[in-house]
Amino acid sequence: MKLAVVGLGLIGGSMALDLKKCGYVSEVFGVDQSIENQQSALELKLVDKIVTLEGACKQSDIIIIATPVSSVITLLPRILDLINEHQTVLDVGSTKNLIIECVRNHKYRANFVATHPMAGTEFSGPSAAQEGLFCGKATVICDSLENHPDHLKKVNDMYLALKMRVIEMKSIDHDLHVAYVSHLSHISSFVLANTVLDKEKDASAIFNLASAGFESTVRLAKSSPEMWAPIFDQNQKNIVEALGDYIDRLKLFHESLKAHDYDQTKKYMYQSNEIKRILSQIQKTKEKE
Repeated sequence: MKLAVVGLGLIGGSMALDLKKCGYVSEVFGVDQSIENQQSALELKLVDKIVTLEGACKQSDIIIIATPVSSVITLLPRILDLINEHQTVLDVGSTKNLIIECVRNHKYRANFVATHPMAGTEFSGPSAAQEGLFCGKATVICDSLENHPDHLKKVNDMYLALKMRVIEMKSIDHDLHVAYVSHLSHISSFVLANTVLDKEKDASAIFNLASAGFESTVRLAKSSPEMWAPIFDQNQKNIVEALGDYIDRLKLFHESLKAHDYDQTKKYMYQSNEIKRILSQIQKTKEKE
């Protein structure tokens, strides 16, 4: 089986590495607008050959679109125009509903499987690609009833080859849930980083005092704005809701501190500790699987 990866960054590059290593695909074609990314992908052996989009669609059994979600909206209809009924197309974007809607009436809609592998780091570009990135993680397949069974099976098998857990979900539900568990985390990190940078003009003071807690909390602030701004745009409605809920809770915490109501502050922290139990249950479920 031959694979084409459109967008040779962290996710696309990591998928190419592991799918070639495990033998799920025999050859990987790479497509990227950046000459620098093309050269890096070849040097790092993420892909076997750099080709045009047309060349990728002509030669590949599976085509993965791993570009920013704003580009997926443009690329997906074009790719579906270039394939035949036997080829499978999937995207790996962090939003799903708008992407699905852009090809709702395409004759090859059933060939397109909308997915979101829940894995990644704060780094970007071909050099960020790493083996084993997806192992043990979950991937979401959205609106699977709209897929032809053959294409759905091909993508399911691909994610199983990456050792991922496959979850099926409606695209509308997916976009709401990721607003809270993924997109809000990035916004919190971006805002915290800017808050500290605005207050602490002396960079050396930040670095001298920063410990593991601060570093882990602002880690996501190193993420690519070119990737995340389109995500926030496409999922704007859900993110505004999630951010509003978050701000309301920040205000409650803020008010209890202003009032010296440390019993309420402590109560609020105890309530948040519940997340440990939930995450522990999730981990035990993963281990059983």
